[in-house]
Amino acid sequence: MAAELHPRSGKLIGLSNSNRTAQRNQPVQEFNHGLVLSREPLRDRDVFTVRIDKKVNSWSGSIEIGVTALDPAALDFPSSATGLKGGSWIVSGCSVLKDGRSVLEEYGRDLDQLAEGDRVGIQRDSRGYLHLWVNGQDCGPAASGLPPRLWAVVDLYGKCTQVTVVSCEPPSDGEGEDEGRGESEDVAGVVDEEDEEEEEEEEEEPAEGIIARGRAAAARRNHDNAVISNAIAAEAAALVNGNAEEASGLSRSHSRPDKFPHTLEPDTVLTEHQLFDVFNNAIVSLYRSEDEGGGHLGVGGDSDSSRGSMDTSSSRAGASGASTGPGGGDNSSSGGGGGDGTTPNGEGTGHSPVGGGGGAAGMGSGSMMTNDALLFHEKCGTLIKLSNNNKTAERRRPLDEFNNGVVMTNRPLRHNEMFEIRIDKLVDKWSGSIEIGVTTHNPNNLDYPATMTNLRSGTIMMSGCGILTNGKGTRREYCEFSLDELQEGDHIGLMRKASGALHFYINGIDQGVAAAQTPGVVYGVVDLYGMAVKVTIVHNHNHSERLRRNNAIMRALSPDVGRPRPSLSLTPDPETQDRLMFHHNCGQKAAIISDGRTALRPHATDDFNHGVVLSSRPLRSNEVFQVRIDKMVDKWAGSIEIGVTTHNPAYLQLPSTMTNLRSGTWMMTGNGVMHNGTTILDEYGHNLDRLKAGDTVGVVRKEDGSLHFFVNGVAQGPAAWNVPACVYAVVDLYGQAAQATIMDDMADLPPLPDDCSEGPMAMSPGSPCSVGGGNATNDLRFHHLHGSNAVITNGGRTALRQNCRSEFNDAIVISNRSLREGELFEIVIQKMVDRWSGSIEAGVTAIRPEELEFPNTMTDIDYDTWMLSGTAIMQDGNTMRNNYGCDLDSLTTGSRIGMMRSATGDLHYYINGVDQGVACTGLPLDVFAVIDLYGQCVQVSITTSSGPLDNSLCTSNITEKSFPIHSPVTGVAHRLHSKHGKNMVLLGDGCQALRVGSYAHGIVFSAKELKTDELFEVKINEVAEQWAGSLHIGLTTLQPAELPSCPLSDLSPSLTQLRSKVTWLLVGSEVRRNGVLQRQNYGCSLDRLTVGNRVGVKRCSDDTMHIFIDGEDMGPAATAVAKNVYAVLDLFGKVTAISIVSSSVSEDTESVKAPSLCSDSCSEGEDDSTPCEAEPAQVPTVMAFLENHGKNIQLSNLNLTAARVSSYNQGLLVTAQPLSRQQLFQFQIDRLNPSWTSSLSLGVIGHSPDRLNFPSTACCLKRSVWLLQRDSVFHNSLKICENYGPNLDTCPEGTVLGLLVDGNSCLHLYVNGMDQGVAAQDIPSPCFPLIDLYGQCEQVTIVANNVPEVGADSGQTRCQGDMEKADMVDGIKESVCWTPPPEVNPNKTCEYQALCSRFKDLLTLPDGYFNEDAKYNLCYCESCHKLRGDEAYYKRGEPPRDYALPFGWCRFALRIKPHCEVSTTFKKWHIAYHGTSVGALRRTLDLSQLLPAESSSIFSVSPVKTESQGSYSEPEENSAPEREVPRVQLSPTMRYSGLEIFAPKVQFRDPRSHRCHQAQVAFQVCVRPGSYKVGPQTLGLSESLDPRFNNTEIEWVTKERGGTLLYGLLVRVE
Repeated sequence: MAAELHPRSGKLIGLSNSNRTAQRNQPVQEFNHGLVLSREPLRDRDVFTVRIDKKVNSWSGSIEIGVTALDPAALDFPSSATGLKGGSWIVSGCSVLKDGRSVLEEYGRDLDQLAEGDRVGIQRDSRGYLHLWVNGQDCGPAASGLPPRLWAVVDLYGKCTQVTVVSCEPPSDGEGEDEGRGESEDVAGVVDEEDEEEEEEEEEEPAEGIIARGRAAAARRNHDNAVISNAIAAEAAALVNGNAEEASGLSRSHSRPDKFPHTLEPDTVLTEHQLFDVFNNAIVSLYRSEDEGGGHLGVGGDSDSSRGSMDTSSSRAGASGASTGPGGGDNSSSGGGGGDGTTPNGEGTGHSPVGGGGGAAGMGSGSMMTNDALLFHEKCGTLIKLSNNNKTAERRRPLDEFNNGVVMTNRPLRHNEMFEIRIDKLVDKWSGSIEIGVTTHNPNNLDYPATMTNLRSGTIMMSGCGILTNGKGTRREYCEFSLDELQEGDHIGLMRKASGALHFYINGIDQGVAAAQTPGVVYGVVDLYGMAVKVTIVHNHNHSERLRRNNAIMRALSPDVGRPRPSLSLTPDPETQDRLMFHHNCGQKAAIISDGRTALRPHATDDFNHGVVLSSRPLRSNEVFQVRIDKMVDKWAGSIEIGVTTHNPAYLQLPSTMTNLRSGTWMMTGNGVMHNGTTILDEYGHNLDRLKAGDTVGVVRKEDGSLHFFVNGVAQGPAAWNVPACVYAVVDLYGQAAQATIMDDMADLPPLPDDCSEGPMAMSPGSPCSVGGGNATNDLRFHHLHGSNAVITNGGRTALRQNCRSEFNDAIVISNRSLREGELFEIVIQKMVDRWSGSIEAGVTAIRPEELEFPNTMTDIDYDTWMLSGTAIMQDGNTMRNNYGCDLDSLTTGSRIGMMRSATGDLHYYINGVDQGVACTGLPLDVFAVIDLYGQCVQVSITTSSGPLDNSLCTSNITEKSFPIHSPVTGVAHRLHSKHGKNMVLLGDGCQALRVGSYAHGIVFSAKELKTDELFEVKINEVAEQWAGSLHIGLTTLQPAELPSCPLSDLSPSLTQLRSKVTWLLVGSEVRRNGVLQRQNYGCSLDRLTVGNRVGVKRCSDDTMHIFIDGEDMGPAATAVAKNVYAVLDLFGKVTAISIVSSSVSEDTESVKAPSLCSDSCSEGEDDSTPCEAEPAQVPTVMAFLENHGKNIQLSNLNLTAARVSSYNQGLLVTAQPLSRQQLFQFQIDRLNPSWTSSLSLGVIGHSPDRLNFPSTACCLKRSVWLLQRDSVFHNSLKICENYGPNLDTCPEGTVLGLLVDGNSCLHLYVNGMDQGVAAQDIPSPCFPLIDLYGQCEQVTIVANNVPEVGADSGQTRCQGDMEKADMVDGIKESVCWTPPPEVNPNKTCEYQALCSRFKDLLTLPDGYFNEDAKYNLCYCESCHKLRGDEAYYKRGEPPRDYALPFGWCRFALRIKPHCEVSTTFKKWHIAYHGTSVGALRRTLDLSQLLPAESSSIFSVSPVKTESQGSYSEPEENSAPEREVPRVQLSPTMRYSGLEIFAPKVQFRDPRSHRCHQAQVAFQVCVRPGSYKVGPQTLGLSESLDPRFNNTEIEWVTKERGGTLLYGLLVRVE
């Protein structure tokens, strides 16, 4: 056939050279659409060969080659070869794909590594095998079963941009069909032979296992219990050798009568637990026989009969080993290691551990050879030290080096052989940890790399939770475990199955297939990387460890097997079985006392973890497990955690903390709930970290599978659903919790609510629909199959996208069944991130989840799919219509989206319950709902409204006569809004509210927004003492009118969980904002209220929220409250009925308020002489340090001075008084010690420091802490802002630092009286200043506290009642702000910067040229740049080039033109300076480009005349100046560009001081790399101008227009 390409090709391909050369157009801009095919179909044996002519380095990936059965004449060319379907085989990299799916992971040469000039070819041989040829070498068969008519395919992909066809003919002699056929036949023969072996072994191995104790016993098949024991022993042998699959296959592949006879009497039938005990005894007896000289397990040490029965398989194994043995190429060597035929692996690849398999082929007897044990090879990484007879490997210098820790096994792994290690030591310094896998490389010949993932051939490694093949990620999420999270004592294992599948095991649990086709000869590899320092091989002779692992496997196969039984008795003693106790198997640092009723950590002050304890038996349904905290320590963070697990404590290897367990575990930790180590509920219930000694916590699993927690007897609501029946209770004595005791008395526990929907998610699977009421058992869930980034939780009702800030797609979820006619599938958006463009997409598909290959986004599906994306309706990926009735991209948190297929086949969308109309028609019957968690949308949950739609709403038969309620006072003006919680009923024209079900869902709102200073007050009419908790009250920005129609099943069950809008709330005596604690111990606790008490809320004119109890103002509860707010109440717990008693804004306070001792504010109309008795905000608080402080702190000077007396840390300080709003707290640095590095940090803490347990440094505080450290801002130890203010490490002695929280709850830093701007927002009230005397800073003193009021004429203060009417503006009193005294607050800005700014103002340059944000204006005077800690030189650009900061100048930032690629410019361009004259400034700014000297002097400043070597020379004679682009001179340092010859001085008079100064101007510019030339200075200077830059390279010259970008105007004043 002709060696030509077909004229039809990809859309970017250009053909030349008689269609023999193909080139991809636009190779730098496009990487695909480069597909070409052969002109004619390939003939058998013809190798279609191309040469790679050109490659570019812009892309990843390279040439791809293969064959296709598709005729190019009618082909619709895809973008790449991997998109070819309909019979296409493509070699891509080192993988082989058929119709776009990988069929072979590791094959031949990696095509991505080929270089220009390399040749690559493709061939179909006469037997239908596909071969790849690289540079004339056959890579062997890649696929089989190819059809006869095929075209060659070449894809100029990625780096490959041009190829030329060089030949299409059969291979030359030596490479002909005989060789190819021989290799193909060999491969086919090996494959066929292995398949036959596997089939025969499946038939014969059970018999071999059964007759392992004697051939005669198996032949007779005695029908007694001995047969059962032998059968179990055979399975045990397989399990002991690590092959659980083969063990379970024993009983499947052989008929049951051979093992379990039919003639057993009923009374001799063994129970499953007796069977389990027999199984364990069989394993132990096998170990003993092995230790007594036996051979392989299941064979017997000298059983000739068993060996005789293996002759056939042994010879077959030997033959297989001869051709494909691990010796590697030498047919006479079937062993591993060094190739000796009698090496430990002498049985060859046919070896089967069960019953000897093929083991006899390479061994003289059944006894195990002395060197058979799996050890580490003597040759290892450069930092590895071997010990313990080469069973232990340790990395030297673990705190200095993190790699060069590779170790390998001393021999290849056998099939089904477990290679397991135990982690002995970790260090908490590096990121990353242990990596484990297999490699085909012989350790004797391997040049060990620094890390095993650097090896690019023959290696499969598990790293983190992914799989790396030859250093490339092939499976990102292989399992739920991550090796980086394992702790000391954890086990990691691997096994290559006889089928070639590679499995990894973590703590004995099989993680599944990691690689399907692993080479036959592989060595085990361990990389002691990062945190991993020391490991030990766990040998299979460790009986207890192996038994534990086998039990784990058996429990995985049958959860009922393996439960602890004290004996074989089927009637256990109820006295010992019934009572809940702790199991004796507990954490390393825990102990069980008091007959199993009490658990404790004896050394709680030394360790904070390893305190896990479990119940001795599984919990029964509805059985409450409750413990009392007996003892706590005040040393650690965190506290008790409680939950349930499916793991049996008798066989569980207990982790350091229970939340590290990644399977079968549900735990309440803090105030959240975690499932398998992943948080499923953030804000669930009472925070366990706040409990004290004597408090109780409990857990119960209900019959419906829901899990509930109790705190002090109060049910916290459902935490999880679909929890399995057999679960054990778990208590983790973590952190402060030191001892706990099981409590039997449950009398004080309230009954669990019948309505499971009450809880944080308000979405129990069994809750009835709120609409229609007919679907009491809504079974709609998310399917367990989903996109790779999606996670399904909450019993299938919640879906979320993991890594939401780094991943925006691959998060498609689909309903578990098809929608019925007229059935609504509705979800609510629970979480969004403001990072991506685009948002949720919703629709339906006729593709079953089992048949769906989940794409990146659902709109990529090109068949049977209808989606709504934004406002566009899309079918099969194509837009059908735009501007549909709703826009999904505009939805926010709390919005609900529903889809329904009507009986006529129409698709309707519902937004917040409102039908948006027909989106499309003609839908098939069985469609599944699809949600794509794309872009901003992160988490959704199925609502209880999902189900059949009905136009009628649920009605209540409750009437006003049913509940006698006290009437409200006459003349009330307030009403309750018609939108309310689902358990609420409004009576009396909206003046009364009654809760009619359970203890929650009792939220009500005021009918209208509250006006300023308007009191909304209610009276408690009824209480139900059986409930705990009480009324909640506050203000919210949520507008009830925007809520859907009642009943509001989607409204939060309690007010503490209402977070869709900002809500300020009083709960008990705690003030919360959006559920986050702001302050404690505020006023009288609402939990003490009873019938007749009155509670009110008011938003005052100073934007504060006040709570009134029985008419008495409790003072400001919250600050910075928004103006448009509604009153909101939650009839929670015992309060069941209220009535409104408030009248209007102008109400007579005497009529509704009880007299109080003092009012917190004086009204405008009060007499001026009336004293203001309570005005704390107007009196400056005297600040001093708290007596509770770090252990190295010593206070003096009335607690105004603090000094660190030893070491460099333990120097934490907190003030005794909270920091009021608008109050500036300042202190001075008294003493620095240069012996240390780093220095102080400061900030605020949002909770009382009285009982604070101070850590060594402030960065260890992780709750409600905002910290300024160096030039960064941290919140709860996480960095939230960089490059803020000066570097605190460079502050000299005498520096005065200050903190201020403004009226908007924003934190400011002051340095020597200068405000550095907002550092953090949403600072709670109260907050306490915090200082950490760390490193160099050893002593500070609080600056004087008698701070004068802003605007006050004297140091005296006045209360608001003393203000004149002129002080009032629009009814809002002027804010009170405290400023430092004059001696510590000289100016708000640098005086030199102010002087330069006044000169700039004299230039009358338009403000539009300058950046509006003043923070980009920087002063580089000596004090300012030292205070910031600036270096003299920095690097910028690609490639990086030095530039000097313009010390002595002041920069005013210029506004960048909008068309400029600012981010690219700042990162990739260089920084330089250009001196200019004052007269040239305006023209330069107008043109947005630098001017040469001859065009710059157009105003009053005369140009400088220089010789020809000057800066700007005159045009040469006979030149054409009108065509020549003028040269512009630049410099990387202002020491050159700032010379007077470039920047002439001008004189001006300061309008403020009336003194005369001289000034210079220059520009700071960004210069595009490559647009300028570096040369010597042209002024004839001999001395060096800048120590960093030589005079021969200090001047840059450019002629390119557009090569510079004006960045800042520089001013220097003398």
